[in-house]
Amino acid sequence: MMKATPAAKAEVGLLIYPDCQIAMVHGMTDLFAVASRYSVERGGAPLRVSHWLRGEDGGFTRVFDTHPGYGGRADVLVVPGRLTAPSNVEEAAPYAGWLLDHHAHGSTLASVCAGSFVLAATGLLDGRAATTHWHFADVFRARFPKVLMEPDRMLIEDGDIVTAGGIMAWTDLGMRLVDRLLGPTVMVETAKFLLIDPAGREQRHYSSFSPRLTHGDEAILKVQHWLQAKTARDVDVTQMAQQAGLEERTFLRRFKAATGMRPTEYAQHLRIGKARELLEFTRRPVDQIAWSVGYEDPAAFRRVFHRIVGLSPGDYRQRFFAGERDVAA
Repeated sequence: MMKATPAAKAEVGLLIYPDCQIAMVHGMTDLFAVASRYSVERGGAPLRVSHWLRGEDGGFTRVFDTHPGYGGRADVLVVPGRLTAPSNVEEAAPYAGWLLDHHAHGSTLASVCAGSFVLAATGLLDGRAATTHWHFADVFRARFPKVLMEPDRMLIEDGDIVTAGGIMAWTDLGMRLVDRLLGPTVMVETAKFLLIDPAGREQRHYSSFSPRLTHGDEAILKVQHWLQAKTARDVDVTQMAQQAGLEERTFLRRFKAATGMRPTEYAQHLRIGKARELLEFTRRPVDQIAWSVGYEDPAAFRRVFHRIVGLSPGDYRQRFFAGERDVAA
């Protein structure tokens, strides 16, 4: 006689939709299987994992289920990310409606990477903080201006909605859900088995500065190219305005409108970007790097670096140093 599958403590459902990352779906399934095993070994209940697919009739069914026959609704529904351009509103609409229905009946909703576009189409993120992959942040803001987009953060847990940013942030989301559903002990054991760092991460540790260059303001674009060539060293707003051929107040207004940043903030990002390159590929002392990118005060450089990157220069080098190659200042 076959042993009956024990009832699960909770169910995590993974939504499968066109072009979503199937590797992410399977990766999270394996992560939850490991966590479930540790829970059972400690006398706890297993975790139910299911995959949901939309059929030709428009209905959604479980196409994979670790606990078939139990029925009910998923406690948590996860929208995986995708590598291609984010879903448009029309593509997301049927999935958004289904998510709304489950949310209305008590399900927690979560997304990873560009899966946030599907989640945002429900309208539930309006007025709330959320994250997505930093590469898609500007597109997301344009499409969902009511959402408080914070792409620097790897994961934002806001009660009944959880969003994770980067492509591999499904591991961060998975750990958080295991902690929620099975407790911190099982979460730590799962992290050790999978060699995952359970500590919090931030996307700004990894994202590179990608300035807006397609805004259509030729005068501002000219200044951006000029700043890039100089790595924004030894420049001030007056010089930038002269390069643009604009009165200073007009320049400040148009620069912010075109790039989303103040000129001094933009210059700082360019200089810190160069500093990151030097920290990754050379062994130059931090103070020397600070000077080479235009900071005479090393302490000021460290403050700006930490504010933008979220790590000290020393910690950044320790984490991302790539070799001995020399890089010109």
